[in-house]
Amino acid sequence: MSLEREPLLGQGTSSSASSNVTFLSSFKATATSSYINVLTVFVPIALVASLLDCSDTVVFTLNFIAIVPLAKLLGFSTEELALRCGSTWGALLNATFGNAVELILGIIALKEGLIRVVQASILGSILSNILLVLGLCFFFGGIRRSEQTFNTTAAQTSSSLLAVTTLSLLVPAAFNALAIEHNEKSSAGLLKISHGTAIILLVVYILSLIFQLKTHKHLYEDVVEEEEVPKTTLVFSAVSLVVIAAFVSLHAEFLVGAIEGVVSSWGINETFVGIILMPLVGNAAEHLSSITFAIKNKMNLSIGIAISSSLQIGLLVTPILVIIGWIIDKPMTLFFENFETVILLTSVLIVNYLIQDGRSNWLEGVLLLASYAIIALAFFFHP
Repeated sequence: MSLEREPLLGQGTSSSASSNVTFLSSFKATATSSYINVLTVFVPIALVASLLDCSDTVVFTLNFIAIVPLAKLLGFSTEELALRCGSTWGALLNATFGNAVELILGIIALKEGLIRVVQASILGSILSNILLVLGLCFFFGGIRRSEQTFNTTAAQTSSSLLAVTTLSLLVPAAFNALAIEHNEKSSAGLLKISHGTAIILLVVYILSLIFQLKTHKHLYEDVVEEEEVPKTTLVFSAVSLVVIAAFVSLHAEFLVGAIEGVVSSWGINETFVGIILMPLVGNAAEHLSSITFAIKNKMNLSIGIAISSSLQIGLLVTPILVIIGWIIDKPMTLFFENFETVILLTSVLIVNYLIQDGRSNWLEGVLLLASYAIIALAFFFHP
């Protein structure tokens, strides 16, 4: 979900204000956009450690930390470009680049043949958004208030789309179980089902954007107290977007390359790394933004960030990764383990129950956080 913004180019006061932006002021605005940016000192440290062939634990940890501020800077550059595009194209831009880190990590892991890690990171991103982030939003937003309210229609529409995403994972699991029961090989059929479903999910995602940005955009509007003006130049925003994405790709390459060593030395499994650790890399900055909006009682925006991010993972990133796997001949399917599929289905049902009345409180936040903690514990001991 994005704040409703009108095109800024060509408007009186906004245009004159943005014309005073220089390269130096753009750099300063970007560098001081968030306190998370202090972690950029780990960018060169991580690169040096990776090039010097330090231990997998050191390489994984340093690159893990380095990607967090880069993800925040990538989001800031995207928002600056969005401010100059108007609400519709701006929201589309945010939707496209909002999960760039997860997509980059997924593509690199897929290229390395780490399909289980890719599948786990997809599931982990969805779970962390609808349970961890939403739980923190409900908890911190409700501590000083008896309850908070939000648009029920928009929230339930998003939850319904999440249910469709869950269905896309349930069908391959059921198909595989049926094939095993009849002693038939299901790999070829699973690939064909996954490829077809991926295309359908992309179509659904495009139609959901039309619903959100055009036909029913009033459901997703938030009151903006004052018009926002771009803090960076158009060229600076575009160039920084490309440069930051390149750095994210580089760090992601080193991060993914160290996963197998970390799994071996830490005594944990790849599934736990993908479901619990990797989603924190790309979503950390977005998580903080969502919680901040909840504390400010902007629940429509807060819930929109949490649930819409999950939708983008399920309806955009996942099918793109399946199609990329199709192109590079990697057997990336939508068949997750039955254990993981059941957990996702249960989580979506819990969220649906809690948001159906359009009200939230701190206890509902505790319930979501407890659910996430139970799931994390289960995956830690997952064989």
